[in-house]
Amino acid sequence: MGKGDRTIPKLQGCMRKAGRVLRDVLNTYGISQNKLAIAMGVRSSVVYRWFNELIDPTVNTLVKMVVALKLLDIDAAREFVRRYLGEILEDEGEGEVDRSTNTE
Repeated sequence: MGKGDRTIPKLQGCMRKAGRVLRDVLNTYGISQNKLAIAMGVRSSVVYRWFNELIDPTVNTLVKMVVALKLLDIDAAREFVRRYLGEILEDEGEGEVDRSTNTE
């Protein structure tokens, strides 16, 4: 690796993961797709497509999704974040930044 190169985590498997996690969280906490759509200010058909893993939400949309879930049920929001992002932090050593060449 050259100076300043960094290793980033492999995020394979993240595609459609938001939909799987969203579906599980909504079912677990008894939140309807329509209720989430209203809280987010989006059409229910969009939530349906996430829920059924037909499309992936953007990063900005994920933030809005968590904010909406927080309004509906704080525990649901926490569970979504933990299940969607938690394993990135749990993968010890994988994808760590090599700071030994960092001159900043």
